[in-house]
Amino acid sequence: MVTKQYAGTSEEQADLMRADSLAREIFSDIANKWALLIIEVIGDGTLRFGEVRDRVQGISHKMLTQNLRLLERNGLVERFVHPTVPPKVEYTLTEAGRGLRATVDGMCAWTRRFLGHIEQSRRRFDA
Repeated sequence: MVTKQYAGTSEEQADLMRADSLAREIFSDIANKWALLIIEVIGDGTLRFGEVRDRVQGISHKMLTQNLRLLERNGLVERFVHPTVPPKVEYTLTEAGRGLRATVDGMCAWTRRFLGHIEQSRRRFDA
């Protein structure tokens, strides 16, 4: 994984509108359907890899691995490896991950609230 070197002030690096901002890279890492669903599924608990995979229907082993690594890299998920045979690996949200989960919960609530509206709009648009 290549880490970019950013120049500029922390305020500039937090600006999502700047193409070269660190904030935009972070946003890109977490603003995908799998990362958001993983954050929602892990929630306040601790889950093993297989438990996350079983709860996020449709995700491949590869995509789950990639997204868990991105979330861990960004400090949103902690990975615990227990020294057993076979190794037991568990994932839990960090404080930052729990903070993001509040936003994800809001997005889930918004989706449930406006699902009917969106379905109607799509039908009208596609007609």
